[in-house]
Amino acid sequence: MTLYHFGNCVTLLYVPHYLTYKYANLSEYGAFWKCIQGGIIYAFTQLCKMLILATFFPANEASITTLSLSNFFKSSIDLADIAGIYVILQSIPGKGHAKVMTAGIGWAGAEILLTRFLLLWVGARGTEFDWKYIQKCLESNINLMHHIMTAALVWLWSRHDLNKLQSKFSPFAAVSILLLLSVYRSVVIDSLAAWLLIDPWSIIAIKGVYTIILGLIMLKYYTRLSTLIGMY
Repeated sequence: MTLYHFGNCVTLLYVPHYLTYKYANLSEYGAFWKCIQGGIIYAFTQLCKMLILATFFPANEASITTLSLSNFFKSSIDLADIAGIYVILQSIPGKGHAKVMTAGIGWAGAEILLTRFLLLWVGARGTEFDWKYIQKCLESNINLMHHIMTAALVWLWSRHDLNKLQSKFSPFAAVSILLLLSVYRSVVIDSLAAWLLIDPWSIIAIKGVYTIILGLIMLKYYTRLSTLIGMY
């Protein structure tokens, strides 16, 4: 029974990532090793973040789930993720679609390998069934969408021709705001959950809705710019 539960969790965790890679046609661009490279950059970025957190933020401070100035600065360390994704995008030749999908899948793939596999191997194979492992797998699938969206936003933000889009509100400013909302997603949702005492399933639903809303807004700018520069 425990092995069956572990198999279900692994399937729920890894199959969506594999299908995303397959149906994004990244194999046509030889993107597999670029995804591996993106994973290495992810690991290096997380190591740098850990060193900064350990140096400047004592472990005995308030929990990240409480809204405070200290926690805001802690969450600001996630801005390093934008820098890491930017480096990946700059190292990948080709069209925007391939660059964005490769960076997003590589980043998400490294995340689940480094943060979820050991958790499932030790926990999901236990003697008792626990819903938290299913929740972690669902959250990882939401994070896959989140990382692809963030990669697309970084790509848009780096484009010098973004402001050529006709809009009442500056496209560059809009993309910058979306990037900040993406970076501070965890502190906003976790603080809201701690304040309203929301259960874990509701937190997952909120993360999904939050990601979808930002993703739809991002898609509007991405589609318009792709049409403008003739990228299909």
